[in-house]
Amino acid sequence: MSGFKSSARSELYVGLMSGTSLDGVDAALVDLRDRPRLLGAVYLPYPKALKTSLLALHVPSRDELDRASLVGIRLARVYAAAVRRLLRRSRVASRSVRAIGCHGQTVRHQPAAGYTVQIGNPSWLAEFTGIPVVADFRSRDLAAGGQGAPLVPAFHAAVFGDPSVHRVIVNLGGIANLTDLPSQGKVTGFDTGPGNVLLDAWIAAKLGRAYDRAGALASRGRPDEGLLKALLDDAYFRRSPPKSTGRDRFNLDWLRSFGVARYRMENVQATLAELSARSIGRAISKSCPGATEVYLCGGGTRNRDLVRRIAQALPGVLLATTARLGIHPDWVEAMAFAWLARRRLEGAPGNLSGVTGARGPRILGGIYAG
Repeated sequence: MSGFKSSARSELYVGLMSGTSLDGVDAALVDLRDRPRLLGAVYLPYPKALKTSLLALHVPSRDELDRASLVGIRLARVYAAAVRRLLRRSRVASRSVRAIGCHGQTVRHQPAAGYTVQIGNPSWLAEFTGIPVVADFRSRDLAAGGQGAPLVPAFHAAVFGDPSVHRVIVNLGGIANLTDLPSQGKVTGFDTGPGNVLLDAWIAAKLGRAYDRAGALASRGRPDEGLLKALLDDAYFRRSPPKSTGRDRFNLDWLRSFGVARYRMENVQATLAELSARSIGRAISKSCPGATEVYLCGGGTRNRDLVRRIAQALPGVLLATTARLGIHPDWVEAMAFAWLARRRLEGAPGNLSGVTGARGPRILGGIYAG
């Protein structure tokens, strides 16, 4: 940890999360002296041109190394702007923050090949903010034979676990993931498949909208059971955990390969909502037997139609958001990366091998001095 400087005994951290939905960055200021406490949060949307550039990087193309490097610097500027806005609104000086935990923006995730790519240039972020940055959280887990994702289950276990209740936490991001928190025994978790990614991609392609607000389009349609069966037959849903996925697999080209152009637009949207809900429901039924409570977090919690479908897929189970457990669903993941940054500075493991499949606990992330 040579060269690392921080304010004396500061336990204030900033967590930055920009996920598969590619909509923007969540920034959370967290006090980690005891139980994680959210002191402030902001959301900064991506400029349209930046989102377009990021989407293009998900597909191999000409001169992508140069483009990825330049986009990484642009991302660092957006991340720094989010940090400055967050600290200004929270009336906290940058010198009071021990570190920023930055997940970065995933543009490739290929655990079977042993690599994952998150861009965002932490060196530039440290330079822009003057605050130490912890980044590149996934690579060490991959090097130890793991999937490198999901990483938030360790945080879920620390803040949401209860020795008297079997809970499941479901993050409804672009890709959905779950954390199984049995009252006794091993914590497990994995990516269940699409959360919002296909819903967003379809409505953007058809109507030019970034997302289906509250699931309005899906609620007007009817799922096509034949199409749904074909989608659910994808090999990913049959694969046993540990597993993780991303836009590399579930994208508009994948969806179009099922001939969706012949269906009514709203029926495709309803089918995609049902795909997300049923894949989550089936994953919980199969891998989390006996769970009595399911708590949702992430941007998908605002999609009322999707939440309703998930409830139908989980009869007899209490379903609520993490707000009921004390953390607003919008900020769970950003808080998790603040927590993971602290784990790195303290020399403590950040992964759960029962989730990622790594050979054991590993200290995650690299430190970039402020």
